[in-house]
Amino acid sequence: MSQLDAHVVILGAGHAGGTAAALLRQYGHTGKITLIGEEPIPPYQRPPLSKAWLKGEADADSLALKPLEFYAEQDIDFRPGCTAVKLARSDRAVTLSTGETIGYDILIIATGMRPIRLPIEGADLGGVHTLRTAADAEAIKADLAPGKRLAIVGGGYIGLEVAASARALGAEAVVLEREPRILARSACEALSNFFRDYHLARGVQFELGCAVARFVGENGHVTGVELADGRIVPCDAILVGVGATPNDEIARDAGLECARGIVVDLEARTADPSVFAIGDVTHRPMPHYDRMFNPESVPSALEQAKQAACAIVGRPAPAPEVPWNWSDQYDLKLQIAGLPFDADRILLRGDPAGAKFAVFHLKGDQVQAVEAVNAPPEFMMGKMLIANRKPVDPAKLADPSISMKEVTA
Repeated sequence: MSQLDAHVVILGAGHAGGTAAALLRQYGHTGKITLIGEEPIPPYQRPPLSKAWLKGEADADSLALKPLEFYAEQDIDFRPGCTAVKLARSDRAVTLSTGETIGYDILIIATGMRPIRLPIEGADLGGVHTLRTAADAEAIKADLAPGKRLAIVGGGYIGLEVAASARALGAEAVVLEREPRILARSACEALSNFFRDYHLARGVQFELGCAVARFVGENGHVTGVELADGRIVPCDAILVGVGATPNDEIARDAGLECARGIVVDLEARTADPSVFAIGDVTHRPMPHYDRMFNPESVPSALEQAKQAACAIVGRPAPAPEVPWNWSDQYDLKLQIAGLPFDADRILLRGDPAGAKFAVFHLKGDQVQAVEAVNAPPEFMMGKMLIANRKPVDPAKLADPSISMKEVTA
């Protein structure tokens, strides 16, 4: 049997899994494709959940990667509302939560991540939310209205995006962060300070360097957050945004190597040649940095979907891409290219006061990463510099009067 005729089973119908199914057909795969999805709706874009969905500007239909009928038209057996609970690699079979066992020739694990839940008293109260799915976003939206107060535990990008959405809807927002600054794990201090000040100017409150002790409530619904120092922050709802963990248990139980996610190569293949893994569930190579990492981003998921689909149908492997991501808050578009591994210098280009600037992370005279706020040329050219590893003149890079084209010439 040719691999083009192989039965491909995809576990997970998120951005990665849905894209892989579509690409397989686009690239000429003629065999059976079974797409297993935990949610009751077809694959959709997740990034707008914290923004457009909360503000009522998007729904499941508008965010769908493909309309529902696409899967039937492309002979993709889409199975919503179920998960895989066991992988038997020796039998090349997966058991579903429905009790059914499905055999495969090739398996793609695209099970993503799940939000970390705080193991504290009150975590099960009504009004305590996490954000990963459309259902989560819908539940949060119901708690965002004028006069309502949302407490956000965790000062990362998701929390800040939801804070911006809350303010747009007339709700109050207070961010509780255990570190001394927001975005401590994902951005440099200059960027953290900029976003803190931007949110403060729009009515968001911050409690930094604080520890959450428990959630308090009445009649089964949350009414506040008690901090370790005894203070209580009153609220009508809580969003817990303290990170996520890979859904890699089915791979671990089947004996596949996992680090922070399932370990794969540049084809998105595991040590088992018939099993691939893509998206946020993977610990993958970062060729531009000569290391392994889990970038937790939509662009990474799409890149790996291409890698796996190409390997399965026998197409040439796509060229490695520079990792990138973005965040939309208010009228700000933050675009991030690269990862600041081994950077020994931070260089600011532009003026944060004008909400148009970029922060470059350099290793010697090479750009490792760029964080660009409302600065598309810096993002695009920075991404190119990371890809081609071309040395730059730091003095020119820091001078906004010199165009990025001249800097990269």
